[in-house]
Amino acid sequence: MGTITSFFKVSAPSANALPADRADKVYRSCRMQSFLAGTFGYALYYVCRLSMGVMKQPLIDAGLLNATQLGVIGACLYWAYAVGKLINGFLADSSNIKRFMALGLTVSVLMNFMMGVLGVSLSGRAAGAGESNSVIFIAFAIMWAINGWAQSMGAPPAIIALSRWFPLNVRGTYYGFFSASHNIGEGLSFIFVGSIVAAVGWKWGFFGAALAGVLGIVLILLCMHDTPESKGLKPIEVLAGEMTQEELDAQRARAGENAKAAQAETRRLQKLVVKNPGVWILALASAFMYMSRYAINEWGVIFLQEARGYELKEAAAIIGINPIFGVIGTVVSGWLSDKVFKGDRKYPAFVSGILEAVALGLFLFGGGSHLVMIISMVLFGVAIGVLISFLGGLMAVDLVPRKATGAALGIVGMASYAAAGLQNIVTGLLLDGHIIETVNAAGETVKIHDFTYVSIFWVGAAVISFVLPVFNWKRKQQAID
Repeated sequence: MGTITSFFKVSAPSANALPADRADKVYRSCRMQSFLAGTFGYALYYVCRLSMGVMKQPLIDAGLLNATQLGVIGACLYWAYAVGKLINGFLADSSNIKRFMALGLTVSVLMNFMMGVLGVSLSGRAAGAGESNSVIFIAFAIMWAINGWAQSMGAPPAIIALSRWFPLNVRGTYYGFFSASHNIGEGLSFIFVGSIVAAVGWKWGFFGAALAGVLGIVLILLCMHDTPESKGLKPIEVLAGEMTQEELDAQRARAGENAKAAQAETRRLQKLVVKNPGVWILALASAFMYMSRYAINEWGVIFLQEARGYELKEAAAIIGINPIFGVIGTVVSGWLSDKVFKGDRKYPAFVSGILEAVALGLFLFGGGSHLVMIISMVLFGVAIGVLISFLGGLMAVDLVPRKATGAALGIVGMASYAAAGLQNIVTGLLLDGHIIETVNAAGETVKIHDFTYVSIFWVGAAVISFVLPVFNWKRKQQAID
């Protein structure tokens, strides 16, 4: 146990300090490598998380699972993720972020690979057989829950890398760029995995996701760096010019900062963050935003297939538009709030929340034309891109001390993904509870899901998500003695 704990401890400072003429070049190189590893590594985490989002209709058509069972499986991932994100957010504050992040993606890759193997092993059995149905439901639920826990090890170390390597005055900008990782990963999931599933079947989609994850592991191990001190550099506060080495030393002396005292101080700050009502308001707002976000990510493809008559590949491509344009939202959000609003995120977050609700309403109630679907996903993607950056993390990080970044993210992440799991359950039950008969293009009578009540549920969640943060508009950063 001691060996494992030591393996994941924050890297010790290098015994050899870099000379001044090399320090700046090494600092800039390491921080950019860490930023890129965190951003693209986490994007490939997402491919291993959302791979099942394009497989729902094939699984239902094969008679292996129904909407409620798919909702339960999805909820297993998000609920495990919610608990894991809270715990791993706390653990990551005191961990070697490279090793922590690589381990999580390794486990996620293994779960996707094993689910693909299970799919291949069941391929010769009769569709809809009771035994196959039970085996695949229980096995998928367990493995997807394990995947959920592993997924919770991705965001905290990637964001903590920003805190350890970047000055405060540009953190929002780089956080915006990092938040594009969500959108890049989602786009890859729908387009890359969707194309595989459409071409060779749902079970092969898991293998494609696993391959993408392997690339992410290699990137993290090669390019992520733990701390500036581990590279022979000065602490980030000194490198960024936020204080001199003497001031930092004095601050650490006042705090009694040795290894044990530092850990105690971090725990003290984390406990105070847990009591901060502003963090919980943002966590609840993020929770409702994640309900509407993952409603589209998890069920948007099947909505287009059943309610609008699109084929799988085309439906996946339309949903894949939203994360692509989400990159614009995330990249612009950080720069805009830092440069134009001087770190004030509330106004762009409010406008983006309204835009998300409007876009979702257009997607669900605006008819099935190809142009309307594309426009709605463009608007939805831009809005969600901003909201992921702000409601999903940065607004909470702005309220707390630097050393409690992981704790704030853990609280917001726990609420967000608990809500995403609840959304999956409620959506599955509403769909299975409202099935209608219709005539398809071949003149056959078929049963499909009625999305009316589900649509109201999704739009309602979007509206609540942009109303709640208004209660935080006058709240300042938490003062800690």
